[in-house]
Amino acid sequence: MVAYAAPMRPFRFAVQATGAPDGKAWRALARQTEDLGYSTLYLPDHFGDQWGPLVALTAAAEATSSLRVGSLVFDNDYRHPIELAKELATLSLLSEGRVEFGIGAGWMRSDYEESGIPYDSPGVRIERMVEALHIMKDLWAEGTSTRSGRHYTVTKAQGLPQPYEGRCPPVVIGGGGRRVLSVAAREADIIGFNPSLAAGYVGPEAAASALPERYRERVAWVKAAAGDRIDRLEFQVLTFMVQVIPNRDEVLRNLAPLFGLTADQAAEVPLVLVGTPEQICDTLQARREEYGFSYWVVHDGDVAAFAPVVERLAGE
Repeated sequence: MVAYAAPMRPFRFAVQATGAPDGKAWRALARQTEDLGYSTLYLPDHFGDQWGPLVALTAAAEATSSLRVGSLVFDNDYRHPIELAKELATLSLLSEGRVEFGIGAGWMRSDYEESGIPYDSPGVRIERMVEALHIMKDLWAEGTSTRSGRHYTVTKAQGLPQPYEGRCPPVVIGGGGRRVLSVAAREADIIGFNPSLAAGYVGPEAAASALPERYRERVAWVKAAAGDRIDRLEFQVLTFMVQVIPNRDEVLRNLAPLFGLTADQAAEVPLVLVGTPEQICDTLQARREEYGFSYWVVHDGDVAAFAPVVERLAGE
């Protein structure tokens, strides 16, 4: 095990949800998330069976007093950066700064096929995302932006309204490839470490890229690209499977063959958290020491079961 080189951050926890049966249930989920000590409520940004993130996040912020809200992550190709900057600044004002701004280059091929938006190469989509992010940062920090790039040209664009107290929302960028993680290291405040989704869907390639050695490689890429920014970065993981259960070894023995792994290998996959609350706490502390992962995201179905872990580790 190679220890993480930069100072370790305190633990934070978030919940990723796609919606709720109705508005009352959604607000109740937001309040439960806050009451149980989670830092943030996130939504993804796809065209399938999920709520529209901007409206849903606004409702969640209104239902709570300290909970942060954000998206993992807004697909840059779905909105013009001036529009998205305005929406996020408005949400920042309404929530008094409780916004985390996740942005991505887009990956889910079915979204593009359904909408007719061109599914350009990863390099083009990443380049376009970086141009958009620079425009949005200008608008939030300077109140205006004039830029002429390959993908966007804006001239004296107005950054109105300004975010709460003039503070740019923390930027979240995640990925599984070297190029996007290097961009994240230079541009983001929070780095999301993911499997590779270059295929455009979650399949065997993504599973094969979720092994510990691939995560060590991704951390090394970020360190190399971040330079002296590394001490200011927060490392985040969106979990794939969380099971708070007493029979950890049995579950891992049954799970591992489905992915062509041994039980010991499955136990080391960073996306998987299985065991009693005490075992999971030990696992998280070990992964923070090795990788620097301190910001963990579970799914809405895990909110209550995972709460003892949050209670013990949040802020530690």
